[in-house]
Amino acid sequence: MEELIRIKLRSYDHRLLDQSVKQIIDTVKRTGGIAKGPIPLPTLKKRWIVLRSPHKFDQSREHFEIREHRRIIDITRITPQTVESLMSINLPAGVDVELKMRS
Repeated sequence: MEELIRIKLRSYDHRLLDQSVKQIIDTVKRTGGIAKGPIPLPTLKKRWIVLRSPHKFDQSREHFEIREHRRIIDITRITPQTVESLMSINLPAGVDVELKMRS
């Protein structure tokens, strides 16, 4: 069975996320690895409804929403240069990265 690196990326800004995915895929291709993806996962939407005035006007409410965008990248044919360059890659502050090795 061949080894696989799975990278999960999460961000509230889809542009930062797509930029990070492009940077990771370019790094993997440059070092001789094969990247499958990015696979877009469903966007998580968190919603809050708040009363504007707690004492008056019951129907007056404000709606807030935050969206979390997610992507998965699978890397096969891993070389030592690929792992080393992935560890030293510099991604924007708004992107959360999770790496998992699978065999």
